[in-house]
Amino acid sequence: MKILWKKIKRSNKIALTIYLITTILFIISYIFFIKSLLYLVGIETIIRVILLLLLFIWFLVYFLFGLSTLLVKHFKKFIVLTIINVLLGSLMIFASIIINTFYSKIDMLSSQEYTLYTTNLIALTETELTTSSKIGMINNKQDIEGYILANTLKNKENLEQDVIYYDDYYSMLDALYNKEVAAIFVSSNYEVLFSGEEAYANIASDTKVLYKYSEKMKTKTITNTNKKLTEPFTMLLMGVDSEIDGMNANAAFNGDTLMLITFNPKTLAATIFSIPRDTYVPIACNNNRYNKINSAAAYGTECVINTIQNMVNVPIDYYAKINFNGAIDLVNALDGIDVEVEAPNYSYYISKYGEGVLCESDALRDMTNLVCMNTGMQHLNGEQALAYARNRHGFLESDLARNRHQQQIIEAMAKKMLQKTSFADFEKILDAIGKNISTNLTTNQLLSFYQTLKDMLIKGLKGNDFITIQKTYLEVYSLPIVIGGMNVSALGYYEDSLAAITEAMNVNLELKEEEMIKTFSYDYNEQYTMAVIGKGITSGSKLTTVPNFIGNTVSFAEEWGQANGVTINKEFTACGTGTPGLISNQNVSAGTLAKSITNLTIYISESCPTANNENDNQPSDNTSNSTEENEPSDITDIIPGLTDSSVQNENQDSNTSDNSLEDSENTDE
Repeated sequence: MKILWKKIKRSNKIALTIYLITTILFIISYIFFIKSLLYLVGIETIIRVILLLLLFIWFLVYFLFGLSTLLVKHFKKFIVLTIINVLLGSLMIFASIIINTFYSKIDMLSSQEYTLYTTNLIALTETELTTSSKIGMINNKQDIEGYILANTLKNKENLEQDVIYYDDYYSMLDALYNKEVAAIFVSSNYEVLFSGEEAYANIASDTKVLYKYSEKMKTKTITNTNKKLTEPFTMLLMGVDSEIDGMNANAAFNGDTLMLITFNPKTLAATIFSIPRDTYVPIACNNNRYNKINSAAAYGTECVINTIQNMVNVPIDYYAKINFNGAIDLVNALDGIDVEVEAPNYSYYISKYGEGVLCESDALRDMTNLVCMNTGMQHLNGEQALAYARNRHGFLESDLARNRHQQQIIEAMAKKMLQKTSFADFEKILDAIGKNISTNLTTNQLLSFYQTLKDMLIKGLKGNDFITIQKTYLEVYSLPIVIGGMNVSALGYYEDSLAAITEAMNVNLELKEEEMIKTFSYDYNEQYTMAVIGKGITSGSKLTTVPNFIGNTVSFAEEWGQANGVTINKEFTACGTGTPGLISNQNVSAGTLAKSITNLTIYISESCPTANNENDNQPSDNTSNSTEENEPSDITDIIPGLTDSSVQNENQDSNTSDNSLEDSENTDE
């Protein structure tokens, strides 16, 4: 040791200083590199271990051999070893920076610890709130913005008005517009939530905010599984319509875009199920009362997830809420996407904008600033992609056409994303995603998807489609319905069509064995296209609504009640209120869902007694016959020539409809 120490003292001081500095820097770089590699859980574990081992061996080589060359004054060898050491240390620092940057951006997706919730007390613009006024509030005690914060705001502002509680927001809004209450508590996002309904299309200008209260609360974690992304899983994509970038994780949002995706990493197969926003289903967090499925979003993410799980009978593992305006940033970060733009088929729209053109309002829904594109295969930028994903007014199928467009956009974005290879490209993509997506996926779960992405890339390099996407189509029918006292157009769905979609998803999730197809026909003159699951299936039970009984016979109402499990109660009204013997009124509005009631009262018009114009001079034996002889035996005796079929109103079949959708120029979303 003494000899070694003497040699070190006699060595070149400059070279010795360089040796010590580079050795210390290598150790520091190596420690940072180890820490960074530990973030990459599940990613190329063997390669990471081998790399760290090789770097450690190099360190030993440099530490011993570098020192020996320095002591024997082989400066050329020492310089070469030092340069290699510096390069390796620099590479480790650079790699650590990239890994840490990548990890922090991934971590940002799942680290939204707090959410800012806001409740507003709104009134019609001409209404003034007084001490005698009544205010409306949702009676769901789990509703953060509609009940919990609403009560906090009421106490904070010392609002002593009487409160009327409502089962759903539509009933409460209807009460506001009918001036049954002077003000109501709603989410701060109420304009986006409800302006999609024709009755509330101008809610932004119709109302004013009287009071507002916000509170930052710990984000509720919605975790249904600890499943890794290396196993088959489901993902629910929910569109959030916001005019600004950024996300507010669990706040109420509009549920106009709901897309359920199953993915099997083993087969690289996916199913995409777009759920029409007007689908009429039981809302899980509202005591399973029926409403349009997009109304579940007013109660938050968990309500949407539970409602859809109940509908499709498929477990939802993960969710992602996507800000629509953030989609512009993402598509632009991908340098645009290639999409086959569908040609509009609604004649009024075509006459307005011309053949071969699709136009939609801009990101701020400004119809004076249109975003237009040609139809056919097009390269779309972010604004155009958003416009195409939103457009429904150009198509007879309305919302169903928009669902197709959104599936096209998702597929095109996924394919383009996997074509990017540079870190700069990935950084732009992650920046766009990070601030515009909220998910319950943990960082480690996101990283576990690496192997699947790798398999996709390898498959793509071989010239094959990197993923097989099976599209679905839910067959629906028009269902005019009464919601909150308001007549609206909803959609019922054919149960067998949904059953086919559900089965395909369960097969892809490996929850069910696929049935083998034993027969197959093929015409070589026709181009083969993959079947769309659920399309064309219009069998299975349908929802029934209460018909308009007014003017119909009692027997018609009783037959309907028996068929739908509804008890028909009969009451008689005074004469002169309608056609004698026919129904003059009912206590349940036409259009009410039959499943939601157990009793219904019909009011039957009584016949008026004939006036007694008898003359006292007339012989008594010719004045009258017995009461039994003059009393009509049934309704056909009251009105000659009247039959049951002749009095039935054409409205009695208002609860049935075909598959065509009502086209409208309603406000989108």
